Amino acid sequence: MVEMHADEPDTDAGLVRRLLRAQFPHWADLPVDRLVSGGTVNAVYRLGDTLTVRLPLTRAGARDLDRERRWLPKLASVLPVTIPTVVAMGEPAEGYPWSWTVHEWIDGEPPVEGRLTRPEHLAHDVAEFVTAMREVGLDAGPTAYRGAPLATVDRHTRAAIVDLSHTDESFDANAATIAWNEALAAPAWTAAPRWVHADLMPSNLLLTAGRLTGVLDFATVGVGDPACDLIPAWNLLSTSAREVFRDAVDVDDATWLRGRGWALSMAVIQLPYYRTTNPIISANARHTIGEILAASDT
Repeated sequence: MVEMHADEPDTDAGLVRRLLRAQFPHWADLPVDRLVSGGTVNAVYRLGDTLTVRLPLTRAGARDLDRERRWLPKLASVLPVTIPTVVAMGEPAEGYPWSWTVHEWIDGEPPVEGRLTRPEHLAHDVAEFVTAMREVGLDAGPTAYRGAPLATVDRHTRAAIVDLSHTDESFDANAATIAWNEALAAPAWTAAPRWVHADLMPSNLLLTAGRLTGVLDFATVGVGDPACDLIPAWNLLSTSAREVFRDAVDVDDATWLRGRGWALSMAVIQLPYYRTTNPIISANARHTIGEILAASDT
């Protein structure tokens, strides 16, 4: 596997087996296979038929494990789809530097932008999940990773637009800057913070027969501006399905515009960083930028 981050630890099936043999020997003889995905924070291995092993690839990713372990059990009963269940947490060992987790396997396939079989139905499903997240009533939630105002990522977004303009990507930096400025100018969220997943990338969604049945990776979950959970409108859904999604999530124009800003910021930051190391994320970033700039022209 190509490394995506500087100083990323090496992982392979042999490491997983050694970790399991030392810490969870009852699983050590199960088959171990690396899963190919658009994930950027964890190396994920399927363990037998019913489990997965997640090894964080960054120190920040390792710090997020405690957030998931605390909040996943509380969120599972109030969300309309299956979410991960942590069944064990491992310790650093065998040269691997951080804690790691074993999760229950969830059936389903991640969607691919432009290849949806039931886009309008999926739009309703994702809207139902986003709405359910907004309505979670749990107290003392952590601050969501993307729950802050868009202005907090202004410098990084503008720098990424410049970086992307210096590559051989087909990219209109002026149009992206205009779209970004429009999002920044939208009125800020002033109501009470809402629960959000904050990373609804296609690789974190699982579909069965074209319908949403699972959502993965709650490392960024918390409370804040709910606009960040609107990103599937541009990183996944077609134009017609986007309108279905917007009607179903029932947000005001300012929140919709901030959501578009989050989708744009994520895409322009991801593309120059992952364009040679993660083809799934890179393809999605190109798609997202194209959808946003096309929508901005209408």
